[in-house]
Amino acid sequence: MVRFIPLAELKLEAAADLWNEELGSDFPMRLRLLRQCWQEDGNMLAAGSWAAIDESTNRLAGFAAAKKWMDPMEGISFPADEGWISALLVHTDFRGQGIGSQLLQRAERALREAGVAKADLGNDLHRRIFPGLPDQGDAAAQWFESKGYRSTGSLQDLLRQYRSDEPIHMPVLKDAVIRVLREDERGRLESFMREHFPGRWEYSTRQYWEEGGSGREFVIMERGDRLIGFCRINDAASPLLTQNIYWSPLFKEELGGVGPLGIDNAYRGLGYGAAIVQAGIAMLRSRGIDNIVIDATPIAAFYENMGYRLWRTYAMYSKLL
Repeated sequence: MVRFIPLAELKLEAAADLWNEELGSDFPMRLRLLRQCWQEDGNMLAAGSWAAIDESTNRLAGFAAAKKWMDPMEGISFPADEGWISALLVHTDFRGQGIGSQLLQRAERALREAGVAKADLGNDLHRRIFPGLPDQGDAAAQWFESKGYRSTGSLQDLLRQYRSDEPIHMPVLKDAVIRVLREDERGRLESFMREHFPGRWEYSTRQYWEEGGSGREFVIMERGDRLIGFCRINDAASPLLTQNIYWSPLFKEELGGVGPLGIDNAYRGLGYGAAIVQAGIAMLRSRGIDNIVIDATPIAAFYENMGYRLWRTYAMYSKLL
């Protein structure tokens, strides 16, 4: 028998321990990451987030975290009828007892009652753990499909591990300048995001500054006095963990991440996207980082041409509630 308690009442250490028992060899969980994705996310739906406790042993048997857009940030909104099953995990010792089904039912019921019509597995804005269902074999995919979830595509993480003696190539453009953003240019970057990339990227950029960002995580491209593109770069000193450096405990040396990136639509097709990515990579490597991840991309071939290899795959699933 199990009893269900609100996820907010569960100690993060217990959730992290369960996670690491089940997934830690591939996706090592840190308290900082779990705190960022759950406790510090204003989009957590408490009514849909639960932990299952085995009554005979008082062990944590599993948990589920549900989210919907609820963060009252001025000028930014997301569809009110979309929600997310951010995480659902049951310990191996307790599988086959219907605990996962009960956790999922509680999460889906709360989402429906909150006005959500479609639930996605993961991909819950930028404080997500996964962008979809990680490729860990067919069992999890089959289980969610049996609950009515359907695949809608896939995303990939790519990795390249540079030799420390490999040359660092910073692209040089005749008609554009690439550099790191200054802290006093916050308003300029936010205006660019609002005009060209409203939604997720604007949201994550504004939270970046609120978490103490200084600008060093943004590579920008300019033509004259016009900002025409950006690329996010991340390392251990970044104020927020981003998905491309989530799993850095797997590496002996520091892990860096590149992405997202975007170019003003009026300047696309000129090779600027590849140039700003190469610049971001060069800037990370100049900081002494030789392990670099490109995360959650649907265009793996673009980065494979730069020597990156497929590292992780995530299947995107959704269900009409």
